[in-house]
Amino acid sequence: MDNLLTDVAGLSVGHADDARLKSGVTVVLCDEPAVASGHVMGGAPGTRDSDMLAPEQTVGAVDAVVLSGGSAFGLESASGVMAGLVEAGRGLAIGPARVPIVPAAILFDLLNGGDKDWGTASPYPALGRAALNAASRAFALGSVGAGTGATTVNLKGGLGSASMSLDSGITVAALVAVNALGQATIGDGPHFWAAPFERGGEFGGLGPPPAYPAEATALNFKGQVERASTTIAVVATDARLSKAEAKRLAVMAHDGFARALWPSHTPMDGDMVFALATGRATAAADMIAIGAAGAACMARAIARGIYAATPAPGDLLPTWHEKFR
Repeated sequence: MDNLLTDVAGLSVGHADDARLKSGVTVVLCDEPAVASGHVMGGAPGTRDSDMLAPEQTVGAVDAVVLSGGSAFGLESASGVMAGLVEAGRGLAIGPARVPIVPAAILFDLLNGGDKDWGTASPYPALGRAALNAASRAFALGSVGAGTGATTVNLKGGLGSASMSLDSGITVAALVAVNALGQATIGDGPHFWAAPFERGGEFGGLGPPPAYPAEATALNFKGQVERASTTIAVVATDARLSKAEAKRLAVMAHDGFARALWPSHTPMDGDMVFALATGRATAAADMIAIGAAGAACMARAIARGIYAATPAPGDLLPTWHEKFR
């Protein structure tokens, strides 16, 4: 176990980013089409092909999932991924045609200090294609891919992941780009809201604060348009799930947002979770255990994304390590 989304058999992850742009793309590639669904709980989502993930819709599996910066421009990154998959012979067969199924979600990082003056040629299709080409079992966390230009209200955001194995042998994992309206830390201190779920000091090992400060639950959030928001994520398992069960997994994984970010699911966040089930495990699926593990992994992944962020020229906010270490 590498404490990554790719601990779920059948998945690989690739990043592509541009330091000048302060933005990037992360692709989750399925070795073969995986059962998928999703759930939005933020008030300002930006998604592509998300309606088809509802349990009542016809298409039941996806080839890849894309998380991207760039606001609505970033949705074009899925086109680059589709082009690469077509070349690889992937996609839903409809007669002689093949259509790769690649849902996507975006976060707003247009005003984060990067140079977004790309004219009429958006960089996101090429970034999507590059992220697909980079997909592997090992991948970096922090200021990479879709987390490159992410922020929270008080710290630089980032790309995080976490996994766990259930007693049944089923694996559950999460991947998240944290660009939240609120914050992942408690008050003005270094402690993470996700501390009760931490494993092995994966985000500093500080645990909860010895006493919660008076300002712990004060509302501290991005009030300026230039620091707009959205946290987007994937939760995955090797269990054999139906599309309806995948939907329930996505719903339950949103609890990890609420455990790790204060506030979460606001009118100005586009909070979205995709759920993938690769079906590689042979154990019976216990949806209560799988959903609870998905929420715990999501909370841990959020904190890991903030903890792993690294500084870059032009940043508007400090990283966790710059502020607290």
